[in-house]
Amino acid sequence: GAIVLWKMGNEDEGSLLGVESDEDGCELSDAELQEAFAKGLLKPGLNVAVEEEKKTANNVDGLKLCLADFRKDLPWVERLDLTNPPAVDVVAKAEGKQAVAAGEEVNAEDDFQREMFFYRQAQATVLDALPKLQKLNIRTKRPEDYFAEMAKTDQHMQKVRQKLIQKQQIMEKSEKAKKLREQRKYGKKVQVEVLQNRQKQKKALMSAVKKYQKGMTDKLDFLDGDQEKPKNSTAAPKTRMSKKGPNAKRKFKDQKFGFGGKKSGSKWNTKESHNDVSGFRARIAHGKGKNATGKGKRGNKRPGKDARRKMKGRK
Repeated sequence: GAIVLWKMGNEDEGSLLGVESDEDGCELSDAELQEAFAKGLLKPGLNVAVEEEKKTANNVDGLKLCLADFRKDLPWVERLDLTNPPAVDVVAKAEGKQAVAAGEEVNAEDDFQREMFFYRQAQATVLDALPKLQKLNIRTKRPEDYFAEMAKTDQHMQKVRQKLIQKQQIMEKSEKAKKLREQRKYGKKVQVEVLQNRQKQKKALMSAVKKYQKGMTDKLDFLDGDQEKPKNSTAAPKTRMSKKGPNAKRKFKDQKFGFGGKKSGSKWNTKESHNDVSGFRARIAHGKGKNATGKGKRGNKRPGKDARRKMKGRK
């Protein structure tokens, strides 16, 4: 059988079909549905429950009566109520941070900011209430022999404070890590630029060396490296002067291999060397010195061949 909800014409017709009420719905077989359709008892459409609209009453007089009933015009000492904005955040000013102003919205998800806002508001209330209480000659400090149990223990408040400090430290660490990531990205970018500049300089140096080797240029400026070029125009006359003489390649070869020309007779005496007697030593020249070797002095001579043979035979 099929379960179908139908909107019946009236309660009598529904009772004819064996249904308790429209609210409970009806469970009819196909044969019963066909019989009800043949009698014209069925009407098209779903059985939708319609809820009655709630009537709202704005009884102003009754509200005023209720307000007057529980409202009492008591002096401020009995009420001790104050409405004021939060105090100035001195800690944030000392640390150089931007505090939440009185008109700004507080982020309810930020525990530290929310609790700090409550603390500042309570501080401002105390600063306003103390002068009023002092004018009314009401004591604001507990006597020494007065002991009262606080709503929250000091241990609990210390735990709350440690938790807030821990959250603040975690937030600061995440901000530092974020800054470090940004600095690393910037450092990598600078490093890539430095490497690219080095490659460009190396390429320019190699091309200058190749040009010099092929004789396409006679300048050796590329050997100076990263030295700053003189801003004055005094370098131009030097290049012009060097063009009149031999080029740099010729100078380098002259320095390495000499200047060419006649080399025989380089040890011959000249007039100056002949007249120079500064190196003459009479004792050495006449065989009287320690290092003298001549006919007058007989040093340790090597024995002759026969003597050496006889010495071997004796051994």
